[in-house]
Amino acid sequence: MKYTHIIWDFNGTLFDDVEAGIEAVNDMLSRRGYKTLSGKEEYREVFKFPIIDYYRDLGFEFDKEPYDVLAPEWVELYNRSSERSTLQPWALEALEYFAERGIPQILLSATELQMLKGQIKGLGIEKYFREVSGLETIHAYSKKDLAIIWKKSHPDAVPVIIGDTEHDAEVARAIGCDCVLLRNGHQSEARLSRCGFPVCDDIRAAVSYIEK
Repeated sequence: MKYTHIIWDFNGTLFDDVEAGIEAVNDMLSRRGYKTLSGKEEYREVFKFPIIDYYRDLGFEFDKEPYDVLAPEWVELYNRSSERSTLQPWALEALEYFAERGIPQILLSATELQMLKGQIKGLGIEKYFREVSGLETIHAYSKKDLAIIWKKSHPDAVPVIIGDTEHDAEVARAIGCDCVLLRNGHQSEARLSRCGFPVCDDIRAAVSYIEK
């Protein structure tokens, strides 16, 4: 394998939390009398980073309620809904596969770091990651700077990013590495296909692609 490190995204990639994200934001929209999302198909067409732009597109009015007020509300609702969420199919098998081959695995997420650590501990997968990187706040702006810092500290690394959003592709370009995108996460296959990286059905297909 030409890659020295596997860099995983978390939400939507390893963690199947799309339904939890929809439930949380629909609860917020409904409380304010705004139009709610009809389901995964519509959600995957509008979800984006930074999250503040996603909220704006959904109709939240920041002059009435600042983003700093909305973000904690979403986290509370999401945490409640995501208790029913599980790992994506083949996630555990993939983590074990790379671990058995001695390939370091990095978790890189736009989730707040302590929240992220709590989630992976609850899922029982913290042992698989050499490093876990998350943001200092819950505002989910970008993880690109985290990736750049990581690459500078690993100048000889040849990583591949496995993710599920256009932002993962953006991060990959920022550090000059390959990326494999999954269409069963937070964004649609049509959007991902415009990123210029391969799009796979699921984690098992992504692992097969990386093997080649």
